[in-house]
Amino acid sequence: MRRLPKIPVLRAFRPTTLATHVITAAALLTSALIIGGALLLAGGLIVVGAVLSSDTVTVAEGDPEPSGPTASSNDTTTSDETSAIDSAAPSATPAPADPTPSAPSGVDQISAPGTALAQLDQLVVKGRSPKTGYDRDAWGWRSDTDRNGCDTRNDILRRDLTQIVLEEGTHGCVVLEGKLRSPYTDASINFDRANSTIDIDHVVALSDAWQTGAASWDDTTRHAFANDPLNLLAVESSVNRQKGDGDAATWLPSHKPFRCEYVSIQIAVKTKYDLWVKPAEADAMRRVLADCDGFLAVTATAWPDTGEGDVIATRSGAPKTTSAEAKTPAQKTSSEERKSSPSPKAKPKKEEKKKEPAKTSSGDSGRSDKKTERTDSASGDGNAYFKNCSAAREAGKAPLHRGDPGYRKGLDRDGDGIACE
Repeated sequence: MRRLPKIPVLRAFRPTTLATHVITAAALLTSALIIGGALLLAGGLIVVGAVLSSDTVTVAEGDPEPSGPTASSNDTTTSDETSAIDSAAPSATPAPADPTPSAPSGVDQISAPGTALAQLDQLVVKGRSPKTGYDRDAWGWRSDTDRNGCDTRNDILRRDLTQIVLEEGTHGCVVLEGKLRSPYTDASINFDRANSTIDIDHVVALSDAWQTGAASWDDTTRHAFANDPLNLLAVESSVNRQKGDGDAATWLPSHKPFRCEYVSIQIAVKTKYDLWVKPAEADAMRRVLADCDGFLAVTATAWPDTGEGDVIATRSGAPKTTSAEAKTPAQKTSSEERKSSPSPKAKPKKEEKKKEPAKTSSGDSGRSDKKTERTDSASGDGNAYFKNCSAAREAGKAPLHRGDPGYRKGLDRDGDGIACE
């Protein structure tokens, strides 16, 4: 039996089958690669989403690094996620740190150039010098330093008072009446030259200036300081006595809205005259200015010209009488009145001679009869209660007002009813 040839059959079948398998295997491999790539991509997207969500929470809340259970839940985080979170941490740090520089920035704003606090920063701070050698009479208070023909007191009265009545024949200088809104108390005060209750206060007291650098000044500088309008304010006599020579550490105006300006005036004056501030004084000034919202430094003020101010009228000066003088009308205060009534002229002299021994017998202690004392002091013809203004100041009685024990015309140089100012 003859065999059929097999080779041709194999040559026709096997190559076809092999090609089919190769194609099938390639298709399966391609599918596997596609599916694997898709899975890898999906996994990567999930990881990136987790990192981004973690960053968002950290930045928004600004929380500190987690601890305890929260930390253990992050133990499974990959190294890439950890580095991403760590890189995001610094961006969250400035948020809670903002309040820290706000305090210095506030101080810088208050201390900006041109403010009272910046001016205070330039002053020397050291202790008080002794008061040895201080003499208030050497300061030339009330001198006409601006050469406008009017004394300092009346210049300040015309500047600070309203509804002013001037005296005729004084070239617009002497103030007879007016109204004052006290900067220290915010009280409204009627001014009457015949019975004045208003003083001119040195905002930086002369004694304080002496103990903070003025002891070495010459007379010209002392006179300029004592009559500088920058350092002068019209105030109640009683408040001026309460203040005395106190600085910002020992006395401040009861009217709190004025304290910023009051302290700023003191700083401006001490800056102008190169005076120093004491440690407690500087601290007190800073406490006041801390509530003043960058209060600007006070600048120098100009003198008012004679006749300037809120003048509403001008009249002749009225006789300066007190209630005690009203009981003894024979005592005249002007030479013209004495000339017009010569008949009673001798009577005051007799009465004065009788009163002089009575006052002397009572001693110099000021315990004499008040009616007699006020009559003598107002007329200026009685014995002096104080030998001079220095004695009155040492006793703590200056300034003396007409009617006060110890007042006499010899101490009241301008006859305005206030002696030893």
